[in-house]
Amino acid sequence: MARLGDWLEPHPHGIYVKPADAWIDPSEPVAKALVTHGHADHARGGHAAVWATPETLAIMDARYGEQAGHPVAYGESIRMGEVEIGYVPAGHVLGSAQIVLDYRGERVVVSGDYKRRADPTCTPFEPVKCDVFVTEATFALPVFRHPDTGDEIDKLIARLHANPDRCVLVGAYALGKAQRVIAELRERGHEAPIYIHGALQRLCDLYAEHGVRLGELLPVADAKKADMAGHVVMCPPGALNDRWSRRLPDPITAMASGWMRVRQRARQKNVELPLILSDHADWDELTDTLSEIAPREVWVTHGREEALVHWCEQRQMKARALALVGFEDEDD
Repeated sequence: MARLGDWLEPHPHGIYVKPADAWIDPSEPVAKALVTHGHADHARGGHAAVWATPETLAIMDARYGEQAGHPVAYGESIRMGEVEIGYVPAGHVLGSAQIVLDYRGERVVVSGDYKRRADPTCTPFEPVKCDVFVTEATFALPVFRHPDTGDEIDKLIARLHANPDRCVLVGAYALGKAQRVIAELRERGHEAPIYIHGALQRLCDLYAEHGVRLGELLPVADAKKADMAGHVVMCPPGALNDRWSRRLPDPITAMASGWMRVRQRARQKNVELPLILSDHADWDELTDTLSEIAPREVWVTHGREEALVHWCEQRQMKARALALVGFEDEDD
């Protein structure tokens, strides 16, 4: 069996797979990039070659222009040198994947970002037994226990019905969260047209092209103010309090994010209707995943590393925090 430190090296700007001469989610341009998903803190432009799922490559093409992409579908594997590399679902956003590395009898799984609860816009997380599991820790504190998704969507629908002369303006990250809110509304029987900010159009179109049911979406730019009363309007978080929102009929400001659990964040953003809806695993999902996979060692990155490392050590599971830079919560 290979010694882990001899072939897998965490660096501030990504994880280097030495025998494959490739980087996982590098934050700077490299010759060979293995990318877990399309969020900008994991998928950067400028790489000479990129290996990712077809959906992630399509997202990168839409954001950065056409990539020198090599598609790897879920369940498929490739070889780079002596390393066998596979991609399995992560349940984070469309096309998100965990990267499975097999080298000389040792298996490492790099999760990227993930969640365990159902999401109509992406393939569910698939647990993979391994020797070392590299996990995110965005919400790795016991205070973060996300509520039922359906209950949060029902709050949104109820507020809409109670205010037929107003619209509900929902701030949601342009990749993943916006499409999930729309798809969850459709799952709860809300079939009315939904108005969207222009910044969401391209990625909503991409999701629809990949079979995600978003229903009728109309551009805010083409709508009359009165037409949007009694409707949901979607925008990026940065547009919630911007001049753009003045064209809307007395908007009820909402935001869909796991950070809405923190009341101060909601107040800072002048959010009237906080919707606790995250594309990251909460504390219970993180710890349940580690218990299920039962790796020999856990590497914890981009988040609240200390609490999760302590949880692992209490259970005689070797753990360490990685100091990777450039990974943000992306308004989750």
